[in-house]
Formats: sequence, structure tokens, C-alpha cells
Amino acid sequence: MIRKLFIGLLLGFSICLPARISAQEVAIKTNAIADGLLNPNAGIEIGLAPKWTIDLTGELNAWTLSHGRRWKHWYAMPEARYWLCERMGGHFFALHIMGGQYNIGGFNGHWNMLGTDARKLRDLRYQGWYAGAGIGYGYAWMLSRHWNLEAEIGIGWAYTRYSTYRCASCGKKVDSNKPHNYVGPTKAALNLVYVF
Repeated sequence: MIRKLFIGLLLGFSICLPARISAQEVAIKTNAIADGLLNPNAGIEIGLAPKWTIDLTGELNAWTLSHGRRWKHWYAMPEARYWLCERMGGHFFALHIMGGQYNIGGFNGHWNMLGTDARKLRDLRYQGWYAGAGIGYGYAWMLSRHWNLEAEIGIGWAYTRYSTYRCASCGKKVDSNKPHNYVGPTKAALNLVYVF
């Protein structure tokens, strides 16, 4: 079901592509940071006006790792971008919304920040959904006519509801439908971009 929803979002967004594609109107991308963490991802960016683009990024991770660790999730993040010079090159500011589902546990987290205690991931598994919004800043370097390198950071807020299970692989529920608010980093990207 999660895969069908993810594929449906991407197909629905692709219907909005302009019939005629010209220079700097459409780009496809992948986040090298997420790729390095074994999180397959893809993005598409479409030019709307001389300094405005809309970006849709998605990620799907269906891995069950060794030693009872679990890191499964999907998310979609639409984003409006305002470019200071020309679109898809130079500085930009962004406004994004996000949503997804997750199932994570069995990791030895070593940090406790802004009300999120990753140390609990060692003994517990969390399964739930989230939605939120944030702002971002980025810069795109034009490497050649069709290739860009893009860096972006974002901060924001996310609301999540989740159930807690006693261990990463067992099914004994400890707590259910628990809400949590998160404020902090929402995006870190180093994108390899192909511009049509």
C-alpha cells in the first residue's frame, strides 16, 4: 500500500509536467546524502516563473537490516523555491511541506535533542506517521550545460503519532497512538541534478 501511494504521488505530479520542455524548465535529481544512508530517493523540479520553481522529492526505504534492526520509511516533500538570480542556479529560499510513515528500531542512537531521544531506539521500535512544514536555504552550482550540484538545509516542525513496541522484531505493543511534536532540522541535501 505504501509503495502504491508513493508511486501514485510521483505519477500524479508527473501529469502536471508542461507539454513543451525547454531549458531550465525541468530537472531530475537524487540526494547523495540519502543515497549514502541506503535511502533510495528521487526528485523532480519544474520551472513556474523566471525566479520560481516547484520541487517534489520522495524517498522509500523498505530495508530490514541485520541484527534485528529495522529502518523502513517513506516520505514525500513538495517545495516551492524562490531563486535570487536565475532559476536552478545560485542561491534560493524554499518553503516545504512533508509527510510520510516510518517503522524504526534496534539502533544504538547516541543523542537526545529537542525532545527526541534516539537512545530509546536500541530497545524499542516506533511505527507511525508524520506531517509538517519548514523553510530552507540552498545553493546550486552549474557544473555544465545539463549538470548541477545543489546543497540545501532546512528547519521546521513535524507532528507525529506512533505506536511503541518492546523490541525491533517482536510485536508486543507497549503504547499506541502517542503524539509528539518535533522542531529542528527537516532537510539536509546534496543533490546531483540533471537539467533538461
